[in-house]
Amino acid sequence: MPGRLQAVAAEHGSLVALDDGRSALTYAELLEAAGRIGAALTEMVAFGDRVAIWAPNSTEWACASLGVLFAGATVVPVNTRYTAAEMGDIVGRAGCRVVFAEHEFLGRTLVDEVRSSGLEMPVVGLGPGHSDRRCTSWSDLLAAGRSGPTAARRLARLSPSDISHVQYTSGTTGRPKGAMLRHSAVVRTTAEWSAIVGLGPGDRYPVIAPFSHIGGHKTGLLACLAVGATAVPFATLDVDRLAGLIEAGGATILQGPPTMYQALIGRFRATPSASTPVAAAPSASARPRVAVTGGASVAPSLVRDIVEVLGVEHVFTAYGLTESTGVCTMTAPTDEVATVAETSGRPIPGVQVRIVDDRGGPVPLGVRGQIVVGGDGVMAGYLDDPEATADAVRDGWLQTGDIGWIGEDGCLRIVDRSKDLVIVGGLNAYPAEIERVLLEHPEVHQAAVIGVPDDRLGEVPVAFVVARAGRSIRGAELEEFCSRRLANFKRPRRYFLVPDLPVNAAGKVLKADLRQAAGSADPAAGA
Repeated sequence: MPGRLQAVAAEHGSLVALDDGRSALTYAELLEAAGRIGAALTEMVAFGDRVAIWAPNSTEWACASLGVLFAGATVVPVNTRYTAAEMGDIVGRAGCRVVFAEHEFLGRTLVDEVRSSGLEMPVVGLGPGHSDRRCTSWSDLLAAGRSGPTAARRLARLSPSDISHVQYTSGTTGRPKGAMLRHSAVVRTTAEWSAIVGLGPGDRYPVIAPFSHIGGHKTGLLACLAVGATAVPFATLDVDRLAGLIEAGGATILQGPPTMYQALIGRFRATPSASTPVAAAPSASARPRVAVTGGASVAPSLVRDIVEVLGVEHVFTAYGLTESTGVCTMTAPTDEVATVAETSGRPIPGVQVRIVDDRGGPVPLGVRGQIVVGGDGVMAGYLDDPEATADAVRDGWLQTGDIGWIGEDGCLRIVDRSKDLVIVGGLNAYPAEIERVLLEHPEVHQAAVIGVPDDRLGEVPVAFVVARAGRSIRGAELEEFCSRRLANFKRPRRYFLVPDLPVNAAGKVLKADLRQAAGSADPAAGA
């Protein structure tokens, strides 16, 4: 990755690389800052050591991560939503030698929380904050960075097979595990993603996904820095700011989960009525060119809204995992709306995707099974966890735990995560399928389906539903709607009408929270 940045800076040095609204850097300035941070870190860490970054998206986060790579070290991104205990667990298990931490963020002082966690290691403060003895200031670190023989040797020693990131899984299905990702895989999968969506110099890309998530720092930040585009980091999802950026023509590429687009579409929609148009798209000159999303439940209506309400020219859906260094499959610019909504596209160059049965054998086209992934992007393994690694990667194939099938068109259809599967009296009900049906209801804005225990059938599906702004809906209406579209065993037994769905920092619905809520919430009237 340092070599890629050097090449881009040589060609596009005067272009703006980063602009977070507080500070901006050209590619030439970014390369200098990364080199300074890297040189300073060579006095603090050895080659291959791990360095944590616990901070929101910002120019400093980007410089810090690149500086770590320039020092021949490994980046360990840490989710800002984590408590001090959760952060300390990951930083401790990763054996990090230095922590970059934000001073003030959402009412918390992360620098203080690092210190109070009992971690004994140098801390570098990011963002506005008072200079004190608790940490090394950002300005002092930059001033200490001087290129020299040590920094040069670190760069010369780097190879494509070295570990660039230890990316911890979100932990929504258990204790987070650290996937070890290689420089070569990060650069290659990023290049393929960028080529498919057409990202390049002159593009402005608001990066909404947290840099602590692979979708933020790799598909967002590093995608920009690898091709000469401008990354516009968002510390948090601010729909009004994002909409303003779009209206001002400052966003040519959008990427995020369906929940982000639903919020953005709601912002651009006029209040629906019998006489008022339902959509007010940005002006033609301000419309984003590309929108990328993904997930098992992408309703055709959402894809149409992205085109009609936001005025986007090309919408892509994609499928990927942390353990595969991100993207595995993507749709193409020429695909129809149905293909974009109902599939996750075809494998990108360098990635192989298969569908296998319970014994690991291949299944015919059109038959559901577990999705397994091969190729250069497969992680090197989980850090210090050989048992989990052996379970996840077998004969070079990543066992995703996701259920899907491949059609005659070569496109992958995601059915669901195997862990989310609801077995109703011995029959498989896939939450994603049920969610897709609910999202077709004209009054439904968001939907999430989980399984809950049932004395007779073992477990049954229940649905959490968010109505469109200004609309109302009853459980009886949803039951009638689903009864015409779903087999009896797939239909939710209860409908919970809620104002919003709990999501993690990457915008994914926290189904564990919904399972807990299902035990105490009151179902919708008439359900």
